[in-house]
Amino acid sequence: MKGPYKTRATPGWTLSFALLALMVPVAFGAMLDGVFEVRTAYLTVDEGVYQLNARTEYPVNDEIRSALTDGVTLYFDLEARVERRRRLWVDATVVELTLRRELSWHAVRERYVVRDLSHGEQEFYLTLEQALQAIGVVSNTPVITEPQLAPDASYEISVRASMRRGSMPDALRTLIWWSDSWHRRTDWVTWSLPR
Repeated sequence: MKGPYKTRATPGWTLSFALLALMVPVAFGAMLDGVFEVRTAYLTVDEGVYQLNARTEYPVNDEIRSALTDGVTLYFDLEARVERRRRLWVDATVVELTLRRELSWHAVRERYVVRDLSHGEQEFYLTLEQALQAIGVVSNTPVITEPQLAPDASYEISVRASMRRGSMPDALRTLIWWSDSWHRRTDWVTWSLPR
């Protein structure tokens, strides 16, 4: 090398980057920790249409708040499945339905944005708690109609919720590309379809 100056990697900088790369998956993996369950789920019947009503509780913590303000998007799904019960054969799935919602942070408005990807609607919320509460409520969502059900058969409905990481800034994607701890799912909640 010419000249009186030598260039070399600073050990402190390299070590800092390595530690950050190791810590980010742990921090964001813990992001989804907390209470996460389908609290209530039931059907109502209106003019032959079975409508789903459910309430899901999602975790609320500083890690989620921080990740959203850093540009991470979260997706929330509520899956519903109606199956015809059979005695001597595998149950037949009659209907499968997934309600998808997206949560992100709008930096200019300083609000949480909830998008209903099934219907294209969008709402803004001041707090994370308000946004997650809105995401967790499903009201009068049509699932199945009376003509789709055989009169002599018995059916059951199952519901579960899931949450997962969506898009994120390139800098975070580079640091945690190997981490798959951003996905959580509740157990199925199952009950007999009222007839």
